[in-house]
Amino acid sequence: MATIANATPLIALDAVVIDTETTGLDPGKARVVEIGAVPLRKGKLDESAALRRLVNPGVPIPPASTAIHGIDDAAVANAPDFAGVWPALNAMTSGAILIGHTLGFDLAVLRRECERAKLPWTPPRTLDTRLLAQVAEPNLGGYTLENLAAWLGLPGEGRHSALGDAVMTAKIFLALLPKLREGNIRTLAEAEQACLSLTSVLEEAHRAGWEEAVAPRRAERALARIDTYPYRHRVADVMSAPPKTIAAGAALGTALARMAKEKISSLLVAPADGVAMRKQNTAIVTERDVLRALSQHGADALGMPVLQFASKPLVALPAAAFVYRALGRMSRLKLRHLAVEDDKGEICGIVTSRDLLRLRAEEATVLGDGIDQAGDVPALGAAWAQLPQAAGGLLAESVGGRDIAAVISRELGALTRRAGVLAERRMQDDGFGAAPCGYALCVLGSAGRGESLLAMDQDNALVFAEGEPDGEADKWFARFGALVADILHEVGVPYCKGGIMAKNAPWRGSLATWHARVTEWIGRSNPNDLLSVDIFFDLVGVHGDVALAGDVWRAGFDAAQGNATFAKLLAEAGGAVEPGITMFGGFRTENGRIDLKKCGLFGIVTMARVLAIRHHRLERATPARLAAVAALGHGGAQDLDALARAQAVFLDLILEQQLADMRDGLPPSNKVAVKRLSRQQREALHDALGAVRHLDALTRDLLF
Repeated sequence: MATIANATPLIALDAVVIDTETTGLDPGKARVVEIGAVPLRKGKLDESAALRRLVNPGVPIPPASTAIHGIDDAAVANAPDFAGVWPALNAMTSGAILIGHTLGFDLAVLRRECERAKLPWTPPRTLDTRLLAQVAEPNLGGYTLENLAAWLGLPGEGRHSALGDAVMTAKIFLALLPKLREGNIRTLAEAEQACLSLTSVLEEAHRAGWEEAVAPRRAERALARIDTYPYRHRVADVMSAPPKTIAAGAALGTALARMAKEKISSLLVAPADGVAMRKQNTAIVTERDVLRALSQHGADALGMPVLQFASKPLVALPAAAFVYRALGRMSRLKLRHLAVEDDKGEICGIVTSRDLLRLRAEEATVLGDGIDQAGDVPALGAAWAQLPQAAGGLLAESVGGRDIAAVISRELGALTRRAGVLAERRMQDDGFGAAPCGYALCVLGSAGRGESLLAMDQDNALVFAEGEPDGEADKWFARFGALVADILHEVGVPYCKGGIMAKNAPWRGSLATWHARVTEWIGRSNPNDLLSVDIFFDLVGVHGDVALAGDVWRAGFDAAQGNATFAKLLAEAGGAVEPGITMFGGFRTENGRIDLKKCGLFGIVTMARVLAIRHHRLERATPARLAAVAALGHGGAQDLDALARAQAVFLDLILEQQLADMRDGLPPSNKVAVKRLSRQQREALHDALGAVRHLDALTRDLLF
């Protein structure tokens, strides 16, 4: 079984919920008389695969125990002993997370039974609903199964049998998940760490002779021998452009002759003259299509229209997608050709399996296409959970934080896109029908810039083709946006504390609404009126008609072009950078950590964005914005280059810290522990913080 990722959302766990009935309550003497186990598969209870076994303990069952569980000596007289039932239980639980209620008792009994039978015992990775309930609600009057069922509104039937208690425990675990999310506990590692904080409860269980109900955090292996090329390069780097095309009415023989002459394996069947090629209106004919046509129709096929044998719809990826995405898509769909889209959604190239032969596909597709093929929210969460481990593998291979941030951003965009697909399905299932018009689901902020790290929340928006505020279309998209936000929150990307989500009216609207909104922003005269407006200029479409997003984004830059006052107000709205170095040259820390987002990263990003808006440089990524402004020749080129290098340092150190935090079961943070930095890293950090000391003055100089 694959290693369970620490970042796996609790809703996506594959686990086994277990309970035992015994001859007594002393774990040193108690013998098992019944075992019940039921699997949880990605957040769903599978009672059809449950296991229930009676066990002959080899000793008399005390009447007091029989009074509790109803199992007497006669009931187990013909049952196998523990060694006889262990293979079935071990096959079900091996490598899985074990969940139980006061699980330490069950583990202690099972371990001793294995010792008596001379069977190997491997301590499993575990979660205890009794501990999780106390984490979720510290002030309950009690934490028995009965108390928790009543608190959570669950029926209490089926108690005091091993399987009945296991099923009840599973239902309690699932009902606890929303309450744990309210406390920012979403992942396996976060749940483990939260349970470990209940030291008095754990010590009491230890004194009673129970096993550890939750083990201290264990290290997670990084991905081995990862081929970094597909994570560093974009589809645009390997595609053939412009794509070779043929008219729909051309003969198949003409297509074959073209492919042979130009030594290519496919042609795109273009729509009518003057119509832009998009995946919806373009087909593809390949060498294999020609062979199939000849097999079916013989030589007559060569005179038939090429469109008769072409494939639609066209499968496409954005030119900015990483190569690993193309590998994953081809592998999942068993394709040899993918079309490539530009930022307007038009076909600009083709990438083939031949283009990718030099890449080691098995190692390159660690992230693969799992997000895009997730059929429900738990599956989406399971795919998303692979991202931190992949980031750790890339970091171990000396890939820079900036490149890893770009990968994280692309996956966050893919996650948002898939949330949109699942939300569309739910809208139709709930009777609200399909989208009333074309739309683009967008990400903003660091995801739009390609600079996301692992401490993220949601920043998303909606642009739709037509409709008035509070009109029928807007109401549909409000519901849709709320579903997208809920799905992302469940998977592990929390709601935006600042409300920058498409479910909120200020962050959705028709093209006309967005144009009016941008005009209103630019006419504002107070920086306080422009809080959060700046990240609009990082907007990028990730789902739907992305050309709508590009239209609004460019219109924003066009409207702000040459408006120094607006750019100045945006800079003021961003606030001043907090100093990261003390007057004596040391790092300014709190509890041993320095917040590198507040002390450096935020200021660089804000400055680059403001200058790009002021000078109409249509770029999103911070380094590209700084380079574009430097190329204008207004001065400060060396300072801008130093800021780009400083940003890279900040990203490296923050990412490394976030991965360490997640390994320790802590929420990833932008606050870096100075103590853990090497001498070389401290020197690089000191230089980077020095580069941002004069950001305000440099911004003023370059604004005018």
